[in-house]
Amino acid sequence: MADKREYYEVLGVDRSASDKAVSEAYRKLAMKYHPDRNPGDQDAVARFKEAAEAFEVLSHPDKRARYDRYGHAGLEGGAPQFRDVNEIFEAFSEIFGNGLFGDLFGGRTAGRRGRRRAGANVRCDLSLELCEAAQGVSKKVQFARHEVCPTCYGSGAKPGSQPQTCRYCGGKGQVLQSSGIFSIRTTCPSCGGVGKVVHDLCHPCEGHGAILETVAREIKVPAGVDDHTRLRLPGEGGASPDGGPRGDCYCYITVLPHPFFHRDERNLVCQVPITYAQAALGAKIEVPTLDGRQTLDVPRGTQSGEVFRLKGLGMSSPGHRARGDLLVQVLVEVPKKLTAEHERLLRELADLDRVHVSPERKSFLAKLKQYFQAG
Repeated sequence: MADKREYYEVLGVDRSASDKAVSEAYRKLAMKYHPDRNPGDQDAVARFKEAAEAFEVLSHPDKRARYDRYGHAGLEGGAPQFRDVNEIFEAFSEIFGNGLFGDLFGGRTAGRRGRRRAGANVRCDLSLELCEAAQGVSKKVQFARHEVCPTCYGSGAKPGSQPQTCRYCGGKGQVLQSSGIFSIRTTCPSCGGVGKVVHDLCHPCEGHGAILETVAREIKVPAGVDDHTRLRLPGEGGASPDGGPRGDCYCYITVLPHPFFHRDERNLVCQVPITYAQAALGAKIEVPTLDGRQTLDVPRGTQSGEVFRLKGLGMSSPGHRARGDLLVQVLVEVPKKLTAEHERLLRELADLDRVHVSPERKSFLAKLKQYFQAG
């Protein structure tokens, strides 16, 4: 218990704080650390649970009196343990109804029977060529989603029969579980919180109240999307099991490899081979771009691996007006096979290199000679 924070410290109130002050302090913390306001933040979830645990004790006169006298050790059976945030919503909805949480969380804590659940989100995948990703395109996608069964209209019961009130929870959708002095309401394990059970199952949906259907939709892909981009189609997911809003469809983009271009954020990189003669003497070469062929001036003395930047010939990108650049990297290609004439000319060039040594080569030879002399 030594590592557990003091409940008054958790809520930030004095030991003499009134019930109203305790409720207001918890309300502020619940708003601050609510999971809907901190998606993916596990620290916020931990804080949310910690505050709920403190409030569960300090909002009950008997529990608070025991805690004030004996501290954590005075809580018979231990402190309340909430496995997830849904248990917090359901436990406190019974205590406060819409008074404390109804206006705060938009009715989320009104209980499983009182709120309309949204349908499930679904996924589809779309592969694009690089040119399509660069320019933007409209594509048709297909995906499966659950629709309300047209035979039982979502009840899951065979036509002519009706779902029956759950005997386990008496139709409440929740059951009361006690641990020592604590009582917590949890979702009924028999009916799943619906309050009804189906004995005569609908044949087409096998009692699920929904059937799986495949639909096709047109999706507009903006210019410049990258690999693993996720596009949302609102309201195109599964149907709600109890008349709530549909879920969404999320389309995951895969940009296929291109034979010439490699993407580097908004820039495109293209490697172009050139000959030794073109690198030494300079040349005009044709390079590919997304907009067609482009002429590139390779100056005399170009070194292998040198990069030339062609402005505005790269990728578009959502949120940027200007396109990126095309980076052309030239690589001097050494032929593996030579004709007799090529070999003769190269040997003549080699003889010239021995007489007319370039400054870089001369420097290297001088360093090499000095190295061996030192050895």
